[in-house]
Amino acid sequence: MTKKFVNNRFIREPEVQRLTGLSRSTRWRLEQDGDFPNRHQISPNAIAWLESDIQNWIAERVVPMEESNV
Repeated sequence: MTKKFVNNRFIREPEVQRLTGLSRSTRWRLEQDGDFPNRHQISPNAIAWLESDIQNWIAERVVPMEESNV
């Protein structure tokens, strides 16, 4: 079972890139395929993501060492 984070603050592009390690274009493709959290328009010229959505997305991809085939 994955832990659900509830930190609901908006985080902007640089922090999302730092947390995920993914480029803007890769995240855009994943978002278009429904495989990345949706962005939110927070003002006419600004987008952001909910920190909890990003943290949960990361947590869903972490595989404990005992479950991996390494």
